[in-house]
Amino acid sequence: MTIFKEKVGEEHLTTAEAKELLADVEAERAAAEGRELRYELARAIEHVNRFAVLSPAESRDLVAELRELDGVEESTAYKIANLLPENRDELRSIYAQERYSLSGDELDEVLGIVAGYV
Repeated sequence: MTIFKEKVGEEHLTTAEAKELLADVEAERAAAEGRELRYELARAIEHVNRFAVLSPAESRDLVAELRELDGVEESTAYKIANLLPENRDELRSIYAQERYSLSGDELDEVLGIVAGYV
């Protein structure tokens, strides 16, 4: 078991950005003879390949556009960009653990922005 003493840093990524990074890791491992992908890495690559809908640039643009709205914090913008909710119920589930909730008009505004990317 590995025990970490401190967290050095933290950065939010969209699924598309993670896919791009993991593709680089996968290519490095493929180039190195005899190095197999660990199970966890293979599963992570499979996950991002299945669920990354947008390109990394589109996902960053979506996050930036969502961040301009009142009531959309950075972590929430990344969740929205990763899940791409299609209706109010899906969007409300993202806000279920937040300190506040959006009004119907605010929900529709977020959904309108998301719809412009999918």
